Amino acid sequence: MATMAREEQAWLLQGPRGALRPFAEQALTRAAGAPLVGGNSVRLLRDAAEHFPAMLAAIEQAAEAVAVEAYIFADDPLGRRFADALSERARAGVKVRVLHDWYGSLGEAGTGFWRRMAHAGVDVRSFNPPRLDSPLGWIGRDHRKLIVVDGTVGFVTGVCIAQRWEGDPARGIEPWRDTGVEIRGPAVADLWRGFAAAWAEAGGKLPDDEPRSRGSIADCGSVALRVIATEPSTSGVFRMDQLVAALARRTLWITDAYFVGTAAYVQALRSAAADGVDVRILVPGESDLMLVKRLSVAGYRPLLEAGVRIFEWKGSMIHAKSAVADGRWARVGSSNLNLSSWVANWELDVAVEDELFAAELEDAFVADLSRATEVVLGARRPWRRRRRGPEGSPAGPRPRRPREGSAVSAAGALRLGRAVGAAIGGSRLLGPAESRLVVVAAIVLGVVAALLIVFPRVLATPAALFAAWMAFGLAVRARRIRKAAAREREARPREAAPEPAAPEKRAG
Repeated sequence: MATMAREEQAWLLQGPRGALRPFAEQALTRAAGAPLVGGNSVRLLRDAAEHFPAMLAAIEQAAEAVAVEAYIFADDPLGRRFADALSERARAGVKVRVLHDWYGSLGEAGTGFWRRMAHAGVDVRSFNPPRLDSPLGWIGRDHRKLIVVDGTVGFVTGVCIAQRWEGDPARGIEPWRDTGVEIRGPAVADLWRGFAAAWAEAGGKLPDDEPRSRGSIADCGSVALRVIATEPSTSGVFRMDQLVAALARRTLWITDAYFVGTAAYVQALRSAAADGVDVRILVPGESDLMLVKRLSVAGYRPLLEAGVRIFEWKGSMIHAKSAVADGRWARVGSSNLNLSSWVANWELDVAVEDELFAAELEDAFVADLSRATEVVLGARRPWRRRRRGPEGSPAGPRPRRPREGSAVSAAGALRLGRAVGAAIGGSRLLGPAESRLVVVAAIVLGVVAALLIVFPRVLATPAALFAAWMAFGLAVRARRIRKAAAREREARPREAAPEPAAPEKRAG
């Protein structure tokens, strides 16, 4: 019976040349909220050495329009090279738009940096700056990394425009390990649409003739892919990742910079491993946000116990966000495997259904494992089994800036909240790593309780001010909603009043 079930599943999922059958295609389309677009060419890009020259070359050849969407755009030697290239194109009459996340670029670039580009003709916008009427609006960030040029080529990646991705060879600091793709073909229209939505959210609207339609872009290859432009609460990547974990039959290899999986996703990985799927996860050994790293380690045990293999990168920082399943399906982009990316942020990923591209990503994953240490279960907690990497591969110092990791801090807070809730409610067994989180939470709550008893105003006053701020924000939001509804009613064409019916004539 089990053999028949597997054969039936293979028949449902596997079509000619490794393509997915319509049954699985429809499920993936609905889960991701993105259609499968064919006729593209896709090139895998690894690290700064392959990303930045290709991006700058495309910008320098732009003839019509350039769109840049960046979580971090730094005022450093690399950032200034990009700024100069964009400014030169703007002075040449090309429509150049740059959308940077306000918090991601905070401390990375000042107003003078953006002003210089604006004076050159670049249209610069900041995504989601603080607003008085939105006390918690800062939580959702534009975490995308996107460049689109002329509707002909697009770059989707985890790489930010900052010098640290190039490293510093003079000081022995390695480049950050990261992954992206260069796309040519009709799917570039979907990249334009994703940018247009974020641009509108930042206060502007693209002209009606932008973005271009898929039909106006010629085929450039035979690769089919989905552009998943996630917005807050849409959860397209989360639903798709869950489905892929359920569909995978042989392999599921994942690289993630800030892995803090939810209970549902962890269970999906556990179930796949229990069913014989080779599930592997590659994460940083050293992270630019060590709190999230500790929370990630706290979730290792249930995965390891189910047969999931976990590896830690032994370089300066691995920042890639990618996955490959069964040598047939692959995902590359900006989304980390945590609730911040899945639910709160604006993210951009591509899911590629092509055996050649999947094989290339698998080869890259295997190469990365040669510089990783496998984590195995010890008697009490996971421990690292040392494996020497190739010669001349120093780990390098810990990254000094936590800016990129800040986009996932909400996921860490949720993980801590789940651990505390489980300890209070007794809903599940806590591991040793999570018990340490509970101890920290107990100490913090004890200090808060003591402050409330001895100095009640110390916390009561800030809480009252925050409540007043929230009330003001809600009132402003309600007023805006009512005004928008009134404008919509006024814009509707008024229906002509029906003419009164003629009175019936009575016989006789």
